[in-house]
Amino acid sequence: MTQSPASTTPQNPKGGVVTRFAPSPTGFLHIGGARTALFNWLYARHTGGKFLVRVEDTDRERSTEAAVAAIFEGLDWLGMKSDAEVVFQYSRADRHRAAVQDLLEAGRAYRCWMTVEELDAAREKARAEGKAIRSPWRDAPPPSDPALPHVIRFKGPLEGETVVDDMVKGPVTFRNIELDDLVLLRNDGAPTYNLAVVVDDHDMGVTNIIRGDDHLNNAARQTLIYQAFGWEVPAMAHIPLIHGPDGAKLSKRHGAQAVGEFADMGYLPEGLRNYLARLGWGHGDDEVFSDAQAIEWFDVRDVVKAPARLDWAKLNFINSQHLHVAEDGRLADLTLKALQAQGASLPDDAAARLLATVPQVKVGAKTILELAEHCAFALKARPLTLEEKTLKQLTGETVERLTRLRAQLGAAPAWGVSELEILLKSFAESEGVGFGKFGPSLRGILTGGSQAPDLNKIMAALGREESLGRLDDALASAHEAL
Repeated sequence: MTQSPASTTPQNPKGGVVTRFAPSPTGFLHIGGARTALFNWLYARHTGGKFLVRVEDTDRERSTEAAVAAIFEGLDWLGMKSDAEVVFQYSRADRHRAAVQDLLEAGRAYRCWMTVEELDAAREKARAEGKAIRSPWRDAPPPSDPALPHVIRFKGPLEGETVVDDMVKGPVTFRNIELDDLVLLRNDGAPTYNLAVVVDDHDMGVTNIIRGDDHLNNAARQTLIYQAFGWEVPAMAHIPLIHGPDGAKLSKRHGAQAVGEFADMGYLPEGLRNYLARLGWGHGDDEVFSDAQAIEWFDVRDVVKAPARLDWAKLNFINSQHLHVAEDGRLADLTLKALQAQGASLPDDAAARLLATVPQVKVGAKTILELAEHCAFALKARPLTLEEKTLKQLTGETVERLTRLRAQLGAAPAWGVSELEILLKSFAESEGVGFGKFGPSLRGILTGGSQAPDLNKIMAALGREESLGRLDDALASAHEAL
């Protein structure tokens, strides 16, 4: 196999681009699979084409309904639904067998009665000679009993080269002598992967195949099958895999792998879409962009050849930028669901409290889980349990000063962020002190020691009644202790 510089030949000049994502339901939707789906979805949207989904469920022993459900849940969460009815490959087995019959009749396939022992010996011989395996039945008459168990093999060319004009890697050349006569139908009549993929992609009208570069070797074999049928070969793009931060193949030790795990960790779908798009593709120095911008800019030819590396810091940054501009009601709802999933004890009006708090704290959060932590102070029930350091700060002088502040807060005509900021500054000036003389104790009283934003934002989030109530509770308790 040899590789040449990237081709500039335009693919699919007739237009009508159709891409597909074809997962195997033998496990969860991997983050690498999600990026493959995204690139297919983006390219279809960029060209005004269609994005299709096919479930390659021919491995009946490993394919499960739970895995199928997990794949669709992941795609739905990411916002990438098929533009047509989903195709399940196993249901098309009769069509695959009929296609093989066409190849047999055209002399482009043959029946092979090799035993397991003969096949092992042929493999050893082919390996020693640096060639692909060829069956002795390729040009031989059938045995006396043709009904004996046998497979059907593709009759590939023995000479010449097959070129895959890859949109990412450029032209890649394969010597046909090194491409084996692959099995098309097993001895039980089950179609094999390479045959089923070609027939399904043709019947679905797929014009562009965008997939991981671990499929590059399959591309040559599939190209030959297309040519044997007399069908147009789709444009192909094989994208590098995703590696961990250390450059090694992505594995569980690098953290989350399934799309569902990223959702559980509090990432937004638009944040993950943005980040995945940047894994191996980019538009200048743009790091954060909308779906509309990604669709406008994306071209699979711009995908880099080197493997991308998962970068948690960059993912957190990109997600934070999308979180900061997200609609507050949506964020409050996601935060509530995250807290419920954690089994947190919540007040009856938690939804309303979160809706008031999210706008004040979301800029400091990178994920929904962090946002939940930042909102914790607003969900506490009165009377709050104060930290020891807050209790020590409540000296007689501080209590008297907070009592005067309480009076001004109670008379405040407005309770917005800016109005409260002005009131607090004015109070500090009238007292002739800095915020350090009352700010830390007031913060402790209002939050119970939980992480929280600036004082004016804390009170705006809590509202007038809750803020004054928490302050009254603490002052009453302090007066008793003094």
